[in-house]
Formats: sequence, structure tokens, C-alpha cells
Amino acid sequence: MLPLFGALLLGAGVALMVLPRGNQPLASRTPAPAAIRPVGAPGPPPRSPLGSSPDQQLLLSQLAEADRQWTPRAEPLANGGYRYVYKRRAGEPPLNLESIRALIANPPSFERERQAIAQLLQALEQVGVRVNLSVPHKSGAAAEWDPQARTLRIQPTVVSKGTLEFAKVLNHEAIHVAQSCSNQGLGSDPLLLGLPTLLPGHLSTVLNEPIYRTAPERVRQLEREAFANQDRLTLGVQLVQAHC
Repeated sequence: MLPLFGALLLGAGVALMVLPRGNQPLASRTPAPAAIRPVGAPGPPPRSPLGSSPDQQLLLSQLAEADRQWTPRAEPLANGGYRYVYKRRAGEPPLNLESIRALIANPPSFERERQAIAQLLQALEQVGVRVNLSVPHKSGAAAEWDPQARTLRIQPTVVSKGTLEFAKVLNHEAIHVAQSCSNQGLGSDPLLLGLPTLLPGHLSTVLNEPIYRTAPERVRQLEREAFANQDRLTLGVQLVQAHC
């Protein structure tokens, strides 16, 4: 059986910033682990392909609802002050009060990421890749590319991480698809593409995670290449079109 290549999503937390009444100093609390809130709309059934327009629209709608859950909110306190609550992704620095208020007033639209998701799904469908929202076979993976089945599986809970994280995961796996295509075709074992492999700071230790720590060095190098380039959201489409 050909190996599966997966992307690991790191954890998140909830941060609180209390704005007391009067001139008292601001207080912050160390982020604590948070349960992922379910998105408003019901999730698609497991193994649901995302290649058709109706499925894409449902996915994008669910991602938009998830994004709203990640937007900071102000909660009034009994003493007349406010508590600001927001969820912080792994690797993100704490927000100051000015940044929190700016996000509440003007939440990000993630239009660039939404376009990237739509373009990636279209490019993958065109070359014969089936994209499923289903539990990956590899334990602990948020997503995986299965060359033998020509199937990309994304953990359904990734949707609740929001548009930005979903786009990165999908782009990561598209890079793996291109790695396969560069080696005799879509169903082949992936090969390195020769892309830059310098990991960004927030991913500097990702290959030390249990899912990768004991993997063969060849697999670790393939993952390094995908992680190093997953934030370049237009790259996955370009690579799939060039190699597949």
C-alpha cells in the first residue's frame, strides 16, 4: 500500500482580556484549551465529495460561519466593564485591546482564502482527484493524500477551524498531489518538487510531532516541503496544473 501523506493541525486556545470600569489596568489570562464550537449549518456527511458547485457553496457557507466563531466578541460585566473573548490559533501572538476592537469592528472577509479554496477544488477535480470530508486513515492527521485511491481526505472538524486553516490544509495536500504527479502520474508515490524547505517559525517544530517523528526520512522531507509552502495559497493550483 502506498503511504498516506497528511497535514497536522495544531491546537488552539481561548484568550480573555478584561476591560474593567474606570482607570484600572487591563488584565489578561493565559489561553486555555478550548473545545471547537460546531458550525451553525449541519456538516456534510462523511465521504462527501467537494467537486461540485453545490457542495463547494455549502462548504464555503460553513467556513464563513466558523470564521464568525473565531471573531473576538465583547461581553458586558456586572460592574459595568467588558470582557473581550477570542480564540487564538497555535502560533498566533496575543492580541492587544486595539487589535481586538479593530477585529470586532471590521472582521476579516478571507476573500483571498475563499477564492484559493474554490480554485484548488476545481484544479483537483479537473485532474481526477476526489476530495472527501472524511476521517483520514492515518491516525492524528487533519488530512491526507492517498495516491493509490486518488483521494484526498480532510477531517470534517477542520471546517470548524475556519477558512484560513482550511485553505492551508487543502493547499498542503495539493502540494502532495503535485509531488505524486511529478513521479509518473497521479497514482504514483510522491517525489520532492525542489521547492524551498525553510519552515516558518510557527511550524519549526512540526516534524517533531508524534505523527511525523518516527516516519521514514523520505516522508519527513516530503512533509517539510509541503509545510514550508502551504501558506502560499496560489502555489498548490500552479503545481497541480504544471505537474498533473
